[in-house]
Amino acid sequence: MDTTMRAHKKKILYYQCFSGISGDMNMGAMVDLGVPEDYLVGELEKIELSNVKVSFKKDSRNAIYGTHATVSVMHPTLVSRNLRDIREIIDDTPLDQAVKETAKAIFQVLAEAEAKVHRSSPEKIHFHEVGGEDAIIDIVGAAIAFHYLQVDEVWASTIEMGQGFVKSAHGIIPVPAPATVEILKNKPLHFGGTDFETTTPTGAAILSTLVTRFTDDPGLAILQTGYGIGNHKGTSRPNLLRTFLAESIENTDLSEDVAEEIECTIDDMNPEWYDWIITRLFEAGALDVTLTPVFMKKNRPGMKICVLAPVEKSNGIGLILLKETTTIGFRRRRVRKNFLVRKISYLDTRYGKVRIKEAYLGNALINRKPEYDDCRKIAMDQNIPLKQLYEEINILLNDADRKNKT
Repeated sequence: MDTTMRAHKKKILYYQCFSGISGDMNMGAMVDLGVPEDYLVGELEKIELSNVKVSFKKDSRNAIYGTHATVSVMHPTLVSRNLRDIREIIDDTPLDQAVKETAKAIFQVLAEAEAKVHRSSPEKIHFHEVGGEDAIIDIVGAAIAFHYLQVDEVWASTIEMGQGFVKSAHGIIPVPAPATVEILKNKPLHFGGTDFETTTPTGAAILSTLVTRFTDDPGLAILQTGYGIGNHKGTSRPNLLRTFLAESIENTDLSEDVAEEIECTIDDMNPEWYDWIITRLFEAGALDVTLTPVFMKKNRPGMKICVLAPVEKSNGIGLILLKETTTIGFRRRRVRKNFLVRKISYLDTRYGKVRIKEAYLGNALINRKPEYDDCRKIAMDQNIPLKQLYEEINILLNDADRKNKT
């Protein structure tokens, strides 16, 4: 079994969203990061929007200098486009096909969010603010810049959302806008850092489409920094979007996800119930459930139940603990979960096929073992010791390894 781990570098675009993200802030940050202004403007001119002008200028917030992008619509009109209209505008351009597909994917995210908010379908939604010429430029510009940079992955920090209210085509709505909330479900967010809308639906859709990993501790070697300047001045924090071109120096083949730990301690429950409770927790989507003996107040022996669950299932897990146990509360915390990629292979034995669980770091096989349930059934059917069956299977696996090497 090859357990060699080879760390390798990946080119990463990292968004640090301490003051949120909007479409124009993103374009400014991309130019500041190194996407040539002339190239970006030239590509955007391929879109048949003759009354739009894109310009960039140097600006600063709190003595931090960056690039401010402005999309000017010369003769603005009240246009309400649907998803099909926008796809046609993008498809009718001579832009690279990869750029077109990325831009349409961002608009698809927006359409699905708007449809959810307005109880409709993506095809029936008519965009207002995000269907205008400036939003089309912001989104296609994001796609052009992304493909120009040729990064391996896009990462982002926790996203600042701001607070307050903002005017929309539907009237005054709370910050963050309902579509923004829908787009960024299950993403790490922070509220109240500023008194205005820091993250727009367009900015949220760009992140949701491009970002593969959200982390505030990226472990990167920074190569270049770019700042996109926002429209707000004199705020509690600088209205900037900071971006980095960087190299990852860790082994990026290790998969990562965000999960929640939900736990409670119990000292007054019938222990016969634990099997039932654990079954219910796994049925509700728990990834792992552990029981740990503990001593509680007045030196009473008790049990700590700790559940690891996907973020979107944590509320349901908590309700099961409240309904099915004698606890009156639980603790929860967001955690990072790193794991190897798991695969299932099949091994032919004299008893039939047996599933083999395999764990990989990149292309390197790190761990493997036969599936217990398969082995248990064979051991019972054949009336042989389980330990003997495991030993036989391991011999077959080692023989297969030797044949593959020769």
